[in-house]
Amino acid sequence: MYKIEAIIRPHRLEAVRDALQELGLIAVTVSDCRGSGSQAAPTHSFRGSQYSAGLEVRTRLEVFVVEKDLEGAVDAIQAAATTGEVGDGKILVFKAEQAVRIRTNERGEAALS
Repeated sequence: MYKIEAIIRPHRLEAVRDALQELGLIAVTVSDCRGSGSQAAPTHSFRGSQYSAGLEVRTRLEVFVVEKDLEGAVDAIQAAATTGEVGDGKILVFKAEQAVRIRTNERGEAALS
């Protein structure tokens, strides 16, 4: 089992979700986040003064997959999230040791289906 965590541009979320749903991966967790990366922070004007917010608004998407779905899911996220510009985000893959469905106490891959 693996956890895929993707930090993407917020406006690409629906395309990424659609791509994952085409693979049959419908269980995802999404949260709003802010962060900085290799791109320059945007500057804003307020009452004639320039300031930099320093952090970009991003969306974090988390999905757990079994090994056979891992490469397809990563490829789908990458293809759907890309704009070709700096700041498209990152995809991180982590090994998940255990999963437990709270309601039924199913464990391992059975808890993900």
